[in-house]
Amino acid sequence: MKSEKAETWSVGKRLVWGKTIYSSFANFRLIAAKQRAEGKIRADNSMSGRKETVLDLAKFVDKGVQVKLTGGRQVMGTLKGYDQLLNLVLDEAVEYLRDPDDPLKTTDQTRRLGLIVCRGTAVMLVAPTDGTDEIANPFIQSDGA
Repeated sequence: MKSEKAETWSVGKRLVWGKTIYSSFANFRLIAAKQRAEGKIRADNSMSGRKETVLDLAKFVDKGVQVKLTGGRQVMGTLKGYDQLLNLVLDEAVEYLRDPDDPLKTTDQTRRLGLIVCRGTAVMLVAPTDGTDEIANPFIQSDGA
């Protein structure tokens, strides 16, 4: 059975949910509670106020991950823990140093960091290290072409 999430907006003093217009928020809440009880809508819909994370990090715990941070830093390590703010605890972390001439490029030089905490506001990307391979850029044309 396919379930659709309803969209809610406020129009003037009326509340619009899906294709229905309600005269007051109290009326909307009563009807929504009745529909929830009848099983017409799910209790965990988008109106519940609960946030769900897009990224499920539980499957990466105790596995190797690569983390890209704001500012261009790149760190690899074993994910030991995380929280809802995306703060990450990495063990045996290694930072890939950047090229002094071109700060946008990382080099093969590394710096061992050990046990670190990556602040969630700085985390841009979390990727598993298992199952990833580096390939040549297919968009760079050779000089002979």
